[in-house]
Amino acid sequence: MIMVVGATGNVGAPLVQILAAAGEKVTAVSRRIAEAPPGVQARQGDLADLAFDGVTALFLMVPPDFRGALEPVLERARDAGVERVVLLSSQGVGTGRHPDGHERAVRGSGLQWTVLRPGGFASNAFQWAESVRTGRTIAAPFAEVTLPVIDPADIAAVAAAALVDAAQAGQTYVLTGPAPISPREQAAAIGEALGEPVRFVEQTREEARAVLTGFMPPEIAESTLDILGAPTAEEQRVSPDVERVLGRPPRRFAEWAEHNAVVFK
Repeated sequence: MIMVVGATGNVGAPLVQILAAAGEKVTAVSRRIAEAPPGVQARQGDLADLAFDGVTALFLMVPPDFRGALEPVLERARDAGVERVVLLSSQGVGTGRHPDGHERAVRGSGLQWTVLRPGGFASNAFQWAESVRTGRTIAAPFAEVTLPVIDPADIAAVAAAALVDAAQAGQTYVLTGPAPISPREQAAAIGEALGEPVRFVEQTREEARAVLTGFMPPEIAESTLDILGAPTAEEQRVSPDVERVLGRPPRRFAEWAEHNAVVFK
């Protein structure tokens, strides 16, 4: 049995689909009840009070508002018979922008572990959906700064491989898209997927901060703006790890936009 924590998220949802399609037994855990594929057991719950009876492998997405220690959760998992854990971390841990506490807990858990460090998600473009639907406009800062954003479905595919293949244990994978792309280029790709132009408006950092602090803490907003506006060479580098695990290159942003065009119509 594989348990997916965060099963309704941008990575968790496609991960559940991939595992179910492969015939794996899956328990999908989320804070809200959602429909699950046939044969998948859906559970509502929080990370702090999960039971792991019958689970052998665990996909772990730690919610941003989780304030407890991860070690007791992993200890309960190990005592219940869980053998393997795959942690969704972030590239920012490797570049020093984010704390490494969750990764240290997983590596010290006594379980087989794999750590996934994705860069920016292509699905962050969903924040523009309303303005695209109503005005065919996207507003974002740092118009020409490029980052190799990744399709969350590719993260899910790597996670699925790590959950079922013991050979992936002990690995830390940096996951990116196939090429850096700027916000202006993302807007053009969304327009191409829709078959009509999408106008791009460049925000100032202050304007962008005002938007971000509407749904994230101020310190996280500042960190996000630092990455978007002044990424390091490592944050702009294309990683080979998706292709190394999956045997194919990661999907381009244009492919993600075409697949999700209905959200922007």
